[in-house]
Amino acid sequence: MHRKTPFLILSILLLSSCFSTKRLAYIQDEEFSKLYPTLIEHQKPIYKVQANDVLSIKVHSLDPGSSSFFYNETTNFFGTPQDNQAQLYLNGYSVNTEGNIHLPTIGEIKVINHTVSEVEKKIQESINEYLNNATVSVKLVSFKISILGEVNNPGHIYVYNGQANLFEGLSMAGDLSQEGNRRNVKLIRQKAKGSEIILLDLTDPNLIESPYFHLMPNDILYIEPQKASTKRGNLDLLDILFGGITTFVLIFNAVDASRN
Repeated sequence: MHRKTPFLILSILLLSSCFSTKRLAYIQDEEFSKLYPTLIEHQKPIYKVQANDVLSIKVHSLDPGSSSFFYNETTNFFGTPQDNQAQLYLNGYSVNTEGNIHLPTIGEIKVINHTVSEVEKKIQESINEYLNNATVSVKLVSFKISILGEVNNPGHIYVYNGQANLFEGLSMAGDLSQEGNRRNVKLIRQKAKGSEIILLDLTDPNLIESPYFHLMPNDILYIEPQKASTKRGNLDLLDILFGGITTFVLIFNAVDASRN
């Protein structure tokens, strides 16, 4: 019986290794195939402007002198992708608590609960009253998400492409550490009446169909540690112990075989 002991121990170690690897993998589904793609349909949420958002507004015209009246008077221009967030904030237009922005010359424009494209259309209609052949472009520059917990680079992350999903956000945070619990990620989303909290399972392929798969401005992600990680010291000790036992049994078997 003692001859089979090393193989039993090695089997236990291999099984525990496979188990830990499975806990680290995203989007797990046995029905995925290497021969054909799996289509998962989903709808991207449409964000509507809220109070305290910051909008970048640019007016393009053949007459720079005329279009300059609509520039933000606090700075020379509205900022570039190379500007830091402080510059983008100063160069942009903040939505006040009433849901309005104040444009020079034009005055107050209601933007709350409108999509960015709808806001662009409203401003375009107002600009047309003052300028001919002018083009307005509006961007949301306050798309910030916070990622905390078991990730390699926690902190604030700014999104400049107008949309990002969970995995894009986590990749910008350097991905989850091995201690991160992929089956119980907390998403905190800001709403007009408060905050909502939902738990997400990153290993579930149905997550892609969820309305929470795509991130929204001011979302907070918290990745808690796996329960097993709190016992890592004990597990390391067990690994050493198993290794010592295995070595001892192998030596014992070798000596026993030489005697026979």
